[in-house]
Amino acid sequence: MDHLRVGDPSVNSFSFLALAVGLEKGIFQKAGVDFERISVSGSAKLHQAMIAGSLDIAVGAGTDMAFAVKGAPEIAVAAMAGPPLLFGFVVRYDAPYKKASDLKGARFGISTGGSLTEWLVLRLASQQGWKRDDVTLITVGADTPGQIAALVTNQVDTTVSASAMGMQLAEDKRGRLLFPASDLVHDFIMHVIFASNDIVEKDPEAVRHFLKGWFDTIAWMRQNRAETVTISRGRTHYTQPVEEGEYDLVMPMFSDDGKFVPSAVKVMQTSFVDLKILDTEPDLTKYYTEKFLPKK
Repeated sequence: MDHLRVGDPSVNSFSFLALAVGLEKGIFQKAGVDFERISVSGSAKLHQAMIAGSLDIAVGAGTDMAFAVKGAPEIAVAAMAGPPLLFGFVVRYDAPYKKASDLKGARFGISTGGSLTEWLVLRLASQQGWKRDDVTLITVGADTPGQIAALVTNQVDTTVSASAMGMQLAEDKRGRLLFPASDLVHDFIMHVIFASNDIVEKDPEAVRHFLKGWFDTIAWMRQNRAETVTISRGRTHYTQPVEEGEYDLVMPMFSDDGKFVPSAVKVMQTSFVDLKILDTEPDLTKYYTEKFLPKK
């Protein structure tokens, strides 16, 4: 049995629920791997942990591939999710906003600088023809309680958060989902699984075993909606209708094979320039591999 240290940037996100489901159901163990789950807040801290050698595997955003480009000792080993079905733009319940164009001049809550949430705001601004000064970015962290607090206390006008958070806030009449992020982008790699260069060199089979466990877990979640919803509710504490809505909305984004679609990779490359993380688009084919993916 391989033992790994696996990091994720948001403990309650549905994006990373498979880690909890796979362990609870023994799916990872059946694939030959067990792991300690280490949750941090946001992408920057996740990859700082990778750089420090504190993690073997990290599950994060597709835009996190920029960390590898900039020298982080890691490589992307699976494209785990495509279009950003998880995220949406959430506003206060009584806010005057009716459509995306109404957000011009608003204060946008994002998880952290250089993140997918920031890029989605910039994508919105570009599509609307706004200037960069037409949006104000405010870091609110990656955890749901902090995002809600920033919104309901009027620190931000909208926050790029889980669409399910907007659904839940609507039940309480404290917030609402204005529109899903998938309205802005369809061809994308929302989430990627990274492996440290060290684990790739020293124990490549452990990486293969982890990926098999991950994709076997995704298959189980597709076949077991009710039980997956129950497990997720134990973490998010959303109501049954909201969690069922999240499952139906988000499950289609997960990849069944982890392959990197070239057109989606191209969008990722442009996102780094949009975020001013890099001056020019990198050749991302140097920073990912498909050799550890399970054989079909």
